[in-house]
Amino acid sequence: MKRIYLVRHAKSSWKDPRLTDINRPLNKRGKKDAPFMGDQLNKNQIKPDLILSSPANRAKNTALIISEKICHPAKKIVFKDELYEASERKLLDFIKKLDERIDSVMIFAHNPGLTQLNNLISNHYIDNIPTCGVVALEIDKKWSEVGKNSCNFLFFDYPKKFLK
Repeated sequence: MKRIYLVRHAKSSWKDPRLTDINRPLNKRGKKDAPFMGDQLNKNQIKPDLILSSPANRAKNTALIISEKICHPAKKIVFKDELYEASERKLLDFIKKLDERIDSVMIFAHNPGLTQLNNLISNHYIDNIPTCGVVALEIDKKWSEVGKNSCNFLFFDYPKKFLK
């Protein structure tokens, strides 16, 4: 079985209009939500073999915070320019090319690509993956065989889901 964890970056700041989109940092809520979601993943013993991330500041920092919480070495996170603002097709192409020795991958990226990817490859429709949302999918095929409705939905967690 292969597992895919789709993680949308935590909430980012629009405070400094001089910053380019790729350089926007996490805001106060993002800095709170990312460790919280990392703790949730750790409680559920989520330990991906590979973490891939967009190089955007907000995605990179979300990946670094969550990787620390799930005990994945930060130096092993792979930052890929192609994940920045990637479409669902580009994300799917990325997944299809993964090494078969990898059984689980966690991808930190952006909307609308992540939500659209879930809705393409999953048997479970999601209207929107909110900031710091995590979708887990499973497939009993090769990475190269991931395609339309090929993945089984496991869970969808996001910070506001845990508010009471």
